Amino acid sequence: MGYRSAASLAVAALSVLGVLRAQRPFRQYDAIEYEDFPLPTDWNVKAEWTRARLRYPSVYAGWRGEDLNWTMDYPRSDRHLLQGIRRLTRIDTRSVEQVVDLDGTGDVYNWPMMYAVEVGHWVLPDDQAAQLREFLLRGGFLMVDDFHGDQPYHNVSSEWKVFVASMRKVFPDRPIVDLQDSNQIFHTVYDLDERFQVPGWQWYRSGRTYEAGETGKTPHWRAIFDDQGRVMVAICHNMDLGDAWEWSDDPRYPEKWARLAYQIAVNYFIYDLTH
Repeated sequence: MGYRSAASLAVAALSVLGVLRAQRPFRQYDAIEYEDFPLPTDWNVKAEWTRARLRYPSVYAGWRGEDLNWTMDYPRSDRHLLQGIRRLTRIDTRSVEQVVDLDGTGDVYNWPMMYAVEVGHWVLPDDQAAQLREFLLRGGFLMVDDFHGDQPYHNVSSEWKVFVASMRKVFPDRPIVDLQDSNQIFHTVYDLDERFQVPGWQWYRSGRTYEAGETGKTPHWRAIFDDQGRVMVAICHNMDLGDAWEWSDDPRYPEKWARLAYQIAVNYFIYDLTH
């Protein structure tokens, strides 16, 4: 091996080490619904991929104690989902999620796929919106889920309006569009031309598949694209995939809803890895 080749390999090795050291270690956070949720036995085993969960400020910050809206369904939903990804794909995924922050550091760029829940209540400050834009334009992927309705409900601003207010800070010049059935994101692994509303666990108590009144009845599969036509932001509106993953091990939650939730996740993740 020549001197230049050896030097190049050394530089590459140092670069990889730098990235690995820059990644923040796994940490389990306090959550709204779960305390001391058991860790998988292999939680600290290295893997090639994991799904990150975005920690964001919400409309509840400052008056409800600690702002934990971002933790809805966490970590039970995350752990169930990652088990499913292991079983249904050949993705070498870690058994636990990674919580990430738009805190101005470079850590977010180590986790190319992020999920944000209950974004009908998020409030991104300008600096976080700017970093999210940079993350997405660098090739990152954001999936948002579990928000409902597009009209005021119970005298509260609609969740869609709240979501869009922060999303417009991220991309003021990029439209939010409905995904066509022919889009590749619905055909990476499963052909998902026939989709339906995936309700949350509230269905078990209320008997309704929808939330937030009449405007919450129709599921919407939407997106924001980059200049090459790649989906950067996958928007799951009027559905609750997070609950479907969370309750997928409970026989009271119908299998057809859990099945579609996993299929959507598989398609979206494979799409992100291949586009």
